[in-house]
Amino acid sequence: MNGDYLWDGTGEPDPEIRKLEAALNPLRHRRPAPEFPVVPEAGGIAARIRWSGARFWPAIAGVAAGLVLIAALEAALRTPGLRLEQDGAVSAWEVTSVEGSPRVENRTVAAGSATGKLLPGQTLETDSQSHASLRAEEFGEINVEPGTRLRLLDLGSGNSRLALDRGAIQASIWAPPGEFVIHTPSATAVDLGCSYTLQVDDSGNGLLRTSLGWVGFKLNGHESFIPAGAACTTRPKTGPGTPYFEDAPAVLRAALTTLDAEGTSSADHAAALRSVLTHSRKKDALTLWHLLSRVPEAERSGGIDRLAKL
Repeated sequence: MNGDYLWDGTGEPDPEIRKLEAALNPLRHRRPAPEFPVVPEAGGIAARIRWSGARFWPAIAGVAAGLVLIAALEAALRTPGLRLEQDGAVSAWEVTSVEGSPRVENRTVAAGSATGKLLPGQTLETDSQSHASLRAEEFGEINVEPGTRLRLLDLGSGNSRLALDRGAIQASIWAPPGEFVIHTPSATAVDLGCSYTLQVDDSGNGLLRTSLGWVGFKLNGHESFIPAGAACTTRPKTGPGTPYFEDAPAVLRAALTTLDAEGTSSADHAAALRSVLTHSRKKDALTLWHLLSRVPEAERSGGIDRLAKL
């Protein structure tokens, strides 16, 4: 077969090609080829852009709208204290009035229903007759006692920071360790997976008591770790004191008050340390371990010896 036959019909065709042509001939298109409009060159690139824009403008508009939405979501997620849940609601602690008329800012929370919301930057206050509870599915529950002022500083994914200015709370936290934090005038409580109570008086002094798990208590690098059954006081400027188990001998707890106090004389300090070493039990290794980093180096050998003996 002449190779030109397939292109222009010249030359002798192959018999098999003839057969194929005969078989397909009834399906041959017999109308003239359609004429497609020529895109005019007038206006050059500008004209072609206008033509393309007419066709693709809906798609371009959709992409632009999507970019704006993404930017807005990222801004909301990166704004301290604000987070959008999957349903589009701003993350908040739900507030329920257990008793009386607790207030969020200037709004009274309706009694008996979780209609109140505590948002970042807002303050919850209970008077002497009010009692409230807070709940956040991601973090836990907080029982707010009468006479309490509690502020929500920040709330985001894996982060909830509050400030207890005065009063008392009971916190039951199921968030991963380190994600729930409460600031007080004299220390910061960092949840390590636990339940605890925290009290702050009008002078800024505080008391933390752990009932489940552990709590970290810190101020300017000064740290205490309080396990279940233990407690720790805190004072402005000096920060968290030495943790102790609540069933520790009264004489040991009194001695710790002296050791943790600011401005204790050398004689009183030495007497208090001897009292702790004398009356400490095996369980009080928690207290002795904390003291090792709080007493002068020359006094640490007594604590080490007592730990070894216990």
